[in-house]
Amino acid sequence: QDGDAAVEDMPRLKDAVENRAYPNPLAQTRARTWLVHWSLFVFFNHENGRNAIIDLFFQERYMQSIQAEAPHLLRYLAAAVITNKRRRSMLKDLVRVLKNETYADPITEFLVKLFVEYDFDGARERLQACDEVLQNDFFLVGCKEEFAENARLFIFETYCRIHQCIDIAALADKLGMDKDGAERWIVNLIRSTKLNAKIDSEAGTVVMGAEAPSIHELVVEKTKALTSKTYSLSHAVLSNTQALSAI
Repeated sequence: QDGDAAVEDMPRLKDAVENRAYPNPLAQTRARTWLVHWSLFVFFNHENGRNAIIDLFFQERYMQSIQAEAPHLLRYLAAAVITNKRRRSMLKDLVRVLKNETYADPITEFLVKLFVEYDFDGARERLQACDEVLQNDFFLVGCKEEFAENARLFIFETYCRIHQCIDIAALADKLGMDKDGAERWIVNLIRSTKLNAKIDSEAGTVVMGAEAPSIHELVVEKTKALTSKTYSLSHAVLSNTQALSAI
């Protein structure tokens, strides 16, 4: 299987879907839906595939097709965002979609529980359910460990935004870990990410330091969020221009 060639073929398939004549708008919506279904075989077998899924699924026309015809595909978008640290700026857009969506599975519910309802117990329960979902999903089983690690990081970061002094035993419960395992995980996280936090082993707490994002970080996050939106807009303009030229 030539994954690189398949990824290179995706834009051509997408152009074919966008530029052919359809008997009605519903037919084109369904063609887009089939394309995003097929894209899973390509993108989840390529090292840059999760970036490509995020770029494709967040384009307005394709998001509308997914929500109308195949909302279960939001599971794969959610997994791609959770496991892709470089695209975390898209998390807010994803949560905005999910909180208004009637479709739900453990993966999408995890994000809603954590970032909309701030229900940490509910998020922990959904994360435990995600383990079985990922294990039995053909496309997602390969990112099972990475998903669990990043999901725990989301819980930790969100919990830390609300609490300055955190009881490790309580946090371990939210993470679905034992106390000693949670403490080792937090120590490794502080070392690897240079997190502004200290562990008081005697008191059994984590004390968070105040940390404001730098101007550079804010600019980078905004720029990342605009990338897919700019691509979507430019492609829409190009498609419309080509359609008018053909008339």
